[in-house]
Formats: sequence, C-alpha cells, structure tokens
Amino acid sequence: MASSSMFMVGFVVALLSLSLWTASADTVETSFVVKNLTVNRLCQNQVITAVNGSLPGPTLRVKEGDTVIVHVFNRSPYNLTIHWHGVFQRLTQWSDGPEFVTQCPIRPGGNYTYRFNLTGQEGTLWWHAHSQWLRATVYGALVIRPRDGQKYPFVKPYREDTILLGEWWNANVIDVETTALASGAAPVDADGYTFNGWPGDLFNTCVSNNTYRLNVVPGRTYLLRIINAALNTQFFFKIANHNMTVVGADAAYTNPFQTDVLVLGPGQTHDVLLTANQSPGLYYMTASPYATAVGVTFNGNTTTGIIAYQNSTQTTPPILPVIPAPNDTTTAFAFSSNFTSLVTSRFWSPVPQTVDENMFITIGLGLSPCNSTTNCSGIFGQRLSASMNNRSFVLPSQVSLLEAVFRNISGVYTTDFPDTPPLVFDYVNVNNSFNQSLLFAPKSTSVKRVRFNATVQVVFQNTALIGVENHPMHLHGFNFYVLAQGFGNYNPATDPQKFNLVNPQERNTLGVPVGGWAVIRFRANNPGNN
Repeated sequence: MASSSMFMVGFVVALLSLSLWTASADTVETSFVVKNLTVNRLCQNQVITAVNGSLPGPTLRVKEGDTVIVHVFNRSPYNLTIHWHGVFQRLTQWSDGPEFVTQCPIRPGGNYTYRFNLTGQEGTLWWHAHSQWLRATVYGALVIRPRDGQKYPFVKPYREDTILLGEWWNANVIDVETTALASGAAPVDADGYTFNGWPGDLFNTCVSNNTYRLNVVPGRTYLLRIINAALNTQFFFKIANHNMTVVGADAAYTNPFQTDVLVLGPGQTHDVLLTANQSPGLYYMTASPYATAVGVTFNGNTTTGIIAYQNSTQTTPPILPVIPAPNDTTTAFAFSSNFTSLVTSRFWSPVPQTVDENMFITIGLGLSPCNSTTNCSGIFGQRLSASMNNRSFVLPSQVSLLEAVFRNISGVYTTDFPDTPPLVFDYVNVNNSFNQSLLFAPKSTSVKRVRFNATVQVVFQNTALIGVENHPMHLHGFNFYVLAQGFGNYNPATDPQKFNLVNPQERNTLGVPVGGWAVIRFRANNPGNN
C-alpha cells in the first residue's frame, strides 16, 4: 500500500508540473512511412529499410515542453518499433519503443502512433528502430530547443547543424544479423562508416560525390549536434585545425570545456560549439573507430565531412586532422572523464546522497551451448552471447514485459536478476579470458524490480572474458549520474573516495572503460521504465 501511495503522489506532482508549463508548449505531429529504399553507397546499389525515403531519416525539431505525435506506418517486410533514445516518457511508457519490452512490434502493413511529452529536456537526442538490426538504417535526430522566452546557457550560435555518424553494410542488415545468430559467431564487420548517410571521400573502394559539407562564415560560432547512430562502433571525432567547446551531452548541459577530439559510443550525443577562426579553406571533419578488443577484426577506415569557409578558393584537398590510433584508450578516457554538469541549468537536480539499492554488475561476452548437430562458429565451437552477472537476457516473444507487468501476466519473466555476480574472481585478468568454467551464461528473462523513488547505485564492472573492451550501457526512461570511473577491478574500500557527488556528468548512455568500471546513480522515479 505504501508503494501505491508514493506512486500517486508522484503522479499528482507530475500533473501539476505539466499544467504549469503547458502555456507555451505546442504539439508537433508527423508521420513516418517505413519501407524499402534502394540507395547507392560504396559504388553499389543496396536495398535498405528507411523512413520517409531518406538516410538518415527526418530530423524532429521541437521545443522543450512540446508534445510529439508520430504516426508510424510499417510498409517494410519486417517487424518494427521506434525507440526515442533518451526521452523520459513520463506517464507514456507505452511509447518508449523497444520490441517486446514496452510494446509488441508493428507488423508489416500495420501502424502505431507514438505520443509523448518533452518537458524538462533540452539538447540533442535521437530516434531509431528497436527491432533486430533495422537500427542500422532506420534512425534520425531529435533536436529539443529551449521553449519560447528561454535561452541556451551559452552564447546563441550563428547557426546549428546536426551530424549523425553510422555504419554501412553492403548487405541486408537483417541477413547479417541472422547469419551471425545461426552460426553463433560475431557478425561480419561493417563495410564502411557514414557521415549523415554518406561514407565520405577517404574510402578507397569508392570516392563519394556526396561528402557532407558544412559551409561556414569566418568568425561565426556554430552549434554542432553530433550523434553516434552506429550499432557497434565507437568513434573519435575531430575537425582539422579546430577546437570544439563541449556544452552538452545526451540532452544535459555540461560545464563548457575545450577539446580537439570527441569520443562517442553508440547512442551517445554531444553538443559542441565550433568557431570558424582559421584561415579560409577546406577542413576535414573525421570519424574514426575507437576499437579496444585485442585480436578482434574491425573496419579501420575513416568517414569524413568537410568544413568549407565562405569564399574559399582552395583547390587542394581539405586539410586532414591527426587521427587517433584505434586503440588510444588514454585519449578516450581523458575525454570521457572530463565532463561535469552545469548545475545552474534549468533542469539540474542534485545527486541523491543516500542509496536504497546497490547493484554490482559484471558485463562482457559469454558463451551459450551450440545445440546443433555441427559445431557452431563461436569460441570452442559454441555460440557467443552477451552476459550480465552471468545471465544472458532473452526477450519475450508473445507479450511485452510492460504489458506482463501491467496485466499481471505470469510466466513471462522472473524477478530474480542478481544484485551481484554468482562468482567473485579477478574480472579483468586476461588469463581468465578463455576459462570455460566462467564463460557459459544461462539464458533467461529475468528482471530487477525496485521500489518507486528508490535511489539506485550500480557498479558496472567490465570483464576480460573472451575479450577486453569498452562497453556502452544505456538506461531507458532516466538520466543517471556518473559518479566515477576507472581501470582494473572496482575497489569498494577506496574507489568511493573518487565519487563526484557535487556536479557529476549526467547521461543516458555510458561507455564503461576498457578493462575497468563505472559507477552510476539514479532515482527510480519513473514507473514502468527500464
């Protein structure tokens, strides 16, 4: 009964807050038609699944406080959902989008209407398919500007521009995923990377005539909204001879800091200010892979865009920045650990100082039995699988988790996801990488349920199982505070001394350092989210 009472209090407060802010809010309504599209990339035609006939899909531009209504018509041959990455979905959890988590898929020929409000969020988010690998081509930006009468907490830029980084396969991405699942091996590497849908002109296989170009006026400052829409790849982002000032991440304002390189994990967004303060000419923007797993293949090419100064007469190729080595973890960590929050921004909330729920979660790769008459293609002839606390998650297939909770349907999931791993060992010791006694992770649909308004603290601990790498972690329906991060095994006796409880970075997606750990904290004040 106490939990119900607490929920009702939260519900009333949310409604009161909403009523106070709706005076200057609008409703933005649009339609997404999802169907096959033939495009030419890397010198060949490829049929992809796309929204409204474009790659990337349309950018939604709204103001804080607006209500968004999107009618999705699935004319593709695949099941489909759309996830609004980073949107809180307060009281609209049915619109979050992950397939069989908050909704059943939109069947081919079907349609579904998403409706949600954007009160309390400003900055750059994005949307993408949340069914199989359709996210590779079904994605776009969600830009949330301040509502009328409000300003950015920095000097208004001369112009804004949005950059989406992605991956490209010369194949049907559903087939790529299906082949990997059937064999138990890792999926084949992307054939290229894209910059607003185009590979750029550094790929040896084909020079693009459609390299993305941003024309700038000398002396002017631009707000660049940069999104990593890739499935698997982390990127270093640079602009030749230019520094950038980071002012936001995952639609949360940061204390401004200057850098010549960004690092974006899959799903992350960064807002940066760029001042056109160099000699007139052409300058490459580059996105190159940050790849940390030793012995694992990846596409090492670089995708590009171009900064073009007004009235530039340059006839030579654009200037190229110094591109970091793919395994430059020193640069990556220095950047990702440099964020602090702008506590004077409109929507900042202080960090909860007490913790109700503590979790320690190991993350990495594992194995599942082959269950085939012939050997699978994973390590030791088994199937590769993801693992958290030695559990490998399985999605329901008939009803979504949210519906099972709402309708009290039994047999869909269990509530026994463990707060700690079943075995304590030297998690980052590479000598354990192929220890078969540690690799097999049972498959289950298990969840962790927490009390409404509880403060949850999670230690994410990377492991060296199969390979040591940086892992992106995303939380739906919440922002979280990143209190600290580091390398090696998390030490509960000494590492809490490193916690930033004053102005830690606030995000919805985090890259847990390669061979290391990160600690996050959030308040579970958004019922029905995951």
